[in-house]
Parts: sequence; structure tokens; C-alpha cells
Amino acid sequence: MVSRLNPYLSFDGDARQALEFYKEVFGGELSLNTYGSFGQPDAPESDKIMHGMLETPSGFTLMASDTPPGMDHTPGTNFSVSLSGDDDTELRGYWEKLSAGGTVAVPLDKQMWGDVFGMCTDRFGIPWMVNISEPQG
Repeated sequence: MVSRLNPYLSFDGDARQALEFYKEVFGGELSLNTYGSFGQPDAPESDKIMHGMLETPSGFTLMASDTPPGMDHTPGTNFSVSLSGDDDTELRGYWEKLSAGGTVAVPLDKQMWGDVFGMCTDRFGIPWMVNISEPQG
């Protein structure tokens, strides 16, 4: 898999509706994963979107989620730039450079869904998410 760069949007409880709308606009394949499907079945937000991804026939990729409890949702700043793929060396290199001089919100580490993931804000105030998956086949 090649590495990809795409927007990652945050919503205040309506990520499912927004992603379904974007699917109507752009077409494509939509995958939705809830907090409940990732080990929080009894939580109040269990039916909310932990991670959603729309891949369109035109090659666009849009990712989104509902803002987790305890985190602020501020319209206008509810985005990140996402880097993802399976090239561990390449993506860790990007992470090191992006996080240098910035702020790390989630250290780059193995997560409950099995990938290595981290969140940081670079020294210019841009929020980044890096997700490293296992190489495919």
C-alpha cells in the first residue's frame, strides 16, 4: 500500500449522517466503525463513529469521526491531516519531523485496533494523525 494524505474531520455526534451525505455527493465505498465495535459496547457513545472512511471512484479519501467524550469540538478547527499506510520507516520519519518542536497529543504507539497510531500538532499549529498498518499480503 502506498502512503496517503487526506483530511480527517471531527463531528459533534453526527459523523454518520455527514459521511452518508458525502457518499451521496461523491459516491464510493463507505466504512463505518463505532466505539461499540472497538470495545466500548456499553458506553453512552457506543453507536457513535470512532472511525469512518469514504473512498470515492475519483480517488478522493475522506475520513471522519465523532469527537470522543472529554475532547472539545470547535467548528472551524475540527480537522486534522491524516497520513496512513504500511511503510513503517517512511511514516515514522514523517512523524519524527512533524512532531519535532510541536505538541504530541497521542504518542505514536500500538492501538486497540492493531495499528500504530499517533496524533500531534506541528510547530505551525496544524494537527496531524499518523496511522501505520501492517503490510498487506
